[in-house]
Amino acid sequence: MDYKSVEFYDNYLIIKELRNFKLKHIFECGQIFRFEEVAENDFIVIAFGRLIEVKEEGNDVIIYNSTKEDFQNIWLKYFDLDRDYSVIKDELSKDVLLKQSIEFGYGVRVLNQDPFEMLLSFIISARNNIPSIKKTVNKISNKWGKEIIYKDKTYYAFPNIDEIKDATLEEIQETGASFRSKYIFDTIKNVYNSKSGKGNLKTNDANEYIKYDLDYIKNLDDDECHNALQEFKGVGSKVADCIMLFSMEKTSAFPVDVWVKRAMIHFYGAEDASLNKIRIFGRNKFGKLAGFAQQYLFYYARENKINV
Repeated sequence: MDYKSVEFYDNYLIIKELRNFKLKHIFECGQIFRFEEVAENDFIVIAFGRLIEVKEEGNDVIIYNSTKEDFQNIWLKYFDLDRDYSVIKDELSKDVLLKQSIEFGYGVRVLNQDPFEMLLSFIISARNNIPSIKKTVNKISNKWGKEIIYKDKTYYAFPNIDEIKDATLEEIQETGASFRSKYIFDTIKNVYNSKSGKGNLKTNDANEYIKYDLDYIKNLDDDECHNALQEFKGVGSKVADCIMLFSMEKTSAFPVDVWVKRAMIHFYGAEDASLNKIRIFGRNKFGKLAGFAQQYLFYYARENKINV
């Protein structure tokens, strides 16, 4: 556990002496799209139908707009606070090449987000830049998500499957999802049909029924989970790894984008090969801690604009 204690007050709480935690590192390593920096070390976060303001003050972290119940049921897990990152960092730092990235991104943590939100968000991420991804994700939230008022400002939660199930292809295209719109449309239908047992799915065929069930997929072993996610249109190897790592607790996942590829070539002399070969190289090298290594490498490479 990386904190000393939690103090609860009316509508806010203070996590005392929190180690291995830096909001800027967490939010700027490619794993989350629903955040807004309101001041230095002060961020708005929207997840699981809730909005919180998270602020760093010295070694403490304050979470505003949260009850004790929400902290225990959502935010404790969301920020991975029951995991001791010192143990992870000590183990990964045995690799002297990786140690540099760990020290640079010392406050990185892997968030535990909602699988449906991550599924749609990372389909949107394919061949896209972060500002455009955030813009499309926000448009989807504004159109179908629940309204949240905080400090006289209106925000919107990311929609759950029931809220977005009737979205048309044309409406999705209007969010700027481009060629990915048809993948999102198809994914929404499959997730909803799997949840409800209606539509095209043959409910008497167990394999077909659970094929798009995110709870079922989450409980598969890592390799089976990776393969199952790629049954969704628009989900390739890298997108599947992102969904697994950021919402399904599969810490052996090793998403490889251009920054991670550069980092692996820069640090390890990894062959300038396919992303999948580098993925396998990373998983073999770091094992069950591959996902944490990936986040340190990504943050270091992007912030330092590593070139090969």
